[in-house]
Amino acid sequence: MIKAGVKWMFLIVGTMIGAGYASGRELWQFFGQDSSLAILLFALMFIFCCVAIMDISFKKQSGHYLPVLRAIVGKHLTGVYDWMIIIYLFTTTVIMLAGSGATWQAFHFPYKFGVLIIILPLILLFVWDVKGIVLVNSFVLPLLIAGLLFVLILFISDQHLSLFGHVMENSNWMAAFPFTALNILPLIAVLGAIGNQVKRRGEIWVASVGSGVILGVVSYLYNNSLIQIAEDIILYEIPLFAILKHYPYAMMLFMSLMLWIAIFTTAASGTLGLVTRFREYVRQPLWILAMGVIAVMLPFTSFGFSTLIEYLYPLYGILNLYVLASLLLYPILSRFKIR
Repeated sequence: MIKAGVKWMFLIVGTMIGAGYASGRELWQFFGQDSSLAILLFALMFIFCCVAIMDISFKKQSGHYLPVLRAIVGKHLTGVYDWMIIIYLFTTTVIMLAGSGATWQAFHFPYKFGVLIIILPLILLFVWDVKGIVLVNSFVLPLLIAGLLFVLILFISDQHLSLFGHVMENSNWMAAFPFTALNILPLIAVLGAIGNQVKRRGEIWVASVGSGVILGVVSYLYNNSLIQIAEDIILYEIPLFAILKHYPYAMMLFMSLMLWIAIFTTAASGTLGLVTRFREYVRQPLWILAMGVIAVMLPFTSFGFSTLIEYLYPLYGILNLYVLASLLLYPILSRFKIR
């Protein structure tokens, strides 16, 4: 049970920690100063939402997200949010491809080279269906989380920063709601695709609590570090590099690899949500569907990484607030059979 729960936990974390999150750009967009309470609220709501989504997915034994979405928002709004999820997964996967371009660009490679180099392994991953993504996440995410925590703790230690200096500054607490809401749709898409593979309810709690704790701790440490370099962030497409400039080139090289892995896992999760949604309409292997979806995405990567995050992420955060409210109220509403 624990082993299976940890497997799903890494799938959840892999869905969350993408180019926007691992680079620091997404955290800075929503949090920044006075956000300790916001990060705590995010972690708690995230755990609650993961439990609710996985529980519905498990009960429905779903192979894609549509039955789960219908249970959350009701049949009348399912069509609207179905299209929202499709557009969200499409645009955020485009952001991941653009993030790969920005990462390689930092090492003086052409932007297009950075975009293209992620595509081949992304398509090959789907040769093994859903198992390929779960297996890759189980291997690379412990390394990614450990690397990110190492850099953040080292930076906090070297700069003699107080871990709890900003705990009482909580005026930005409402940022927790759009930030959590932003990340709800990909969770529904990905966790809706694995309902028929969850064997026991205990797996749900291990995955949900474990992922919420990991993301809460990393978010707090990361945000605390970014506050100290607020003046430098404007100069960097990827805020993480503003932290890494204090360290040897080898450290930047290692963390750039970790960042690229984060980009890859989230691009894989987004593509998984899309191809499982359309598999029943297009009877082809997942890798062929993935190749078709990615081919359509390529022209959109020219907009750039930080521009896409700056405009799209806050918009999705606001639009998804209804889904977040529905999930938080789901245990009560389902008990009284309002839906």
